[in-house]
Amino acid sequence: MKARRTEAEILGIGMVTPVGLSARQTAASVRTGIGRLAESYVTDRCGEMMVMGLCDMADLPALVEELDDPDDPAQELSPRQERLARLAGPAAREALGSDARVALPLLLALPEPHPEAGSAVGPEMVAVLAAQIGRRFDEDLSRTYALGRAGAFAALGDALDLLDDDREARRDRRGSAPLVLVGAVDSYLDLELLEALDGEGRLKTGEISDGFVPGEGAAFLLLGPAGSAARSGRRPLARITGVGQGQEAGHLYSDEPHRGDGLSAAFGALFEAAGASTPSRHVGCVYAGLNGESYWAKEWGVAQIRGAGHLQEGMRIEHPADCFGDAGAALSLIMLGLGALALSRGGVDGDCLVWGGADRGERGAALLAR
Repeated sequence: MKARRTEAEILGIGMVTPVGLSARQTAASVRTGIGRLAESYVTDRCGEMMVMGLCDMADLPALVEELDDPDDPAQELSPRQERLARLAGPAAREALGSDARVALPLLLALPEPHPEAGSAVGPEMVAVLAAQIGRRFDEDLSRTYALGRAGAFAALGDALDLLDDDREARRDRRGSAPLVLVGAVDSYLDLELLEALDGEGRLKTGEISDGFVPGEGAAFLLLGPAGSAARSGRRPLARITGVGQGQEAGHLYSDEPHRGDGLSAAFGALFEAAGASTPSRHVGCVYAGLNGESYWAKEWGVAQIRGAGHLQEGMRIEHPADCFGDAGAALSLIMLGLGALALSRGGVDGDCLVWGGADRGERGAALLAR
């Protein structure tokens, strides 16, 4: 169980999803129940077309010339790397906005590797994204997290450690930054990965109802320490008041019994991080990392019972994967952005809890407030 006590302000949000090419467009689509799940060109093991939630790549900027040089094989990207770069580029630009072009740290959540899929992506994506958007990131402080849906919470926890609202102390301390860009990008459109997941019976098909619809997307949050928005003359969209992480022994690929202890531990760490001054039953809305697999619903049920003292009766539960599929590593950060936008427009009575989990045991949760 791991808790972070530092608070951060969300200064910018960017998204690219199958239901929106910006954060606010995605939020409006999800709020009104607009979905974009359709048959793809990929067939499942029964010969049926897989239903997926995919972005229209014709609407996204092409790969920049620096990353698309046919005369330099060393610079050639895999199809998955190229797709991730094109998804992430507009979302990162939107979150950064018109901020000064200083070299910020980029903490980037990436797909969880699968042993039967050979198209893993890793730390190279920091440089790839920098080239795609024409912006340099702080090489010493930037890092990646190949933890799937749990990666956003690991990145957020490290972002809180990097942020410091004491500017004088920050000048004298290495490993800190005035602003941090947290991002996440993923796509299940990888034939080896889809074949492996289909073989495991995890994808929702004509013959399998207890499965998920594979999707894709990207999301980015620009974070500053408490008070940074006021110093720059703007209003924060929301505040991150706590992050918690846990580990589930009985994960999807484990022989251990699935007891839901990992998400419960993440909730416990989160509410500890939020502080003893937080009132009881303060969570009015939950953005849940549910994707259609009953495994996650069972875990949420256990964590909900154990954390009931922090949850309002009749609270809203949102699971936006219904609209655009499971966006993998991007899902949790998309939900964090949606929660922040809901708080900014006064659409949530109380705080907003966001949670998600990786296939192989990592769990995370974060608390958002006005």
